[in-house]
Amino acid sequence: MRVTQGTFSFLPDFTDEQVDAQIKYCLRNGWAMSIEYTDDPHPRNCYWELWGLPAFDTKEEDSENILREVRAAREAFPEHYIKLIAYDPTYTRQTTALAFIVNRPTTERRFILDRTQGPNRINRYRLVPEDTAPAGPTQNGAAG
Repeated sequence: MRVTQGTFSFLPDFTDEQVDAQIKYCLRNGWAMSIEYTDDPHPRNCYWELWGLPAFDTKEEDSENILREVRAAREAFPEHYIKLIAYDPTYTRQTTALAFIVNRPTTERRFILDRTQGPNRINRYRLVPEDTAPAGPTQNGAAG
């Protein structure tokens, strides 16, 4: 299953030239850039680990520095998800303007929707990795 988080998540993975073009676009707009990585791409895991420090006030002609950091993150974590994020400072708060995945693991884990039925017919849902999902439907919190 392909994780679809970010701006270009339904497109094929970008080449380094395409990533560099997006970096230049972001820098041209005056956006700060950061690189994050994780091995847990769960949709609610929105805080990934930061790779280095965010790049503020970087000029478009210095886009190679950010691409170099993307390559270094890929080399350090080849089986992790790596995301490039651009922040728009014009709203005077941290606002994501663009975010897209620039590295994926060789094999992406699947997630399953797990339903738990509790008292008073209250259903609770959660996404769990397929390899840790319960064997069957659950009821009142007990695996069945």
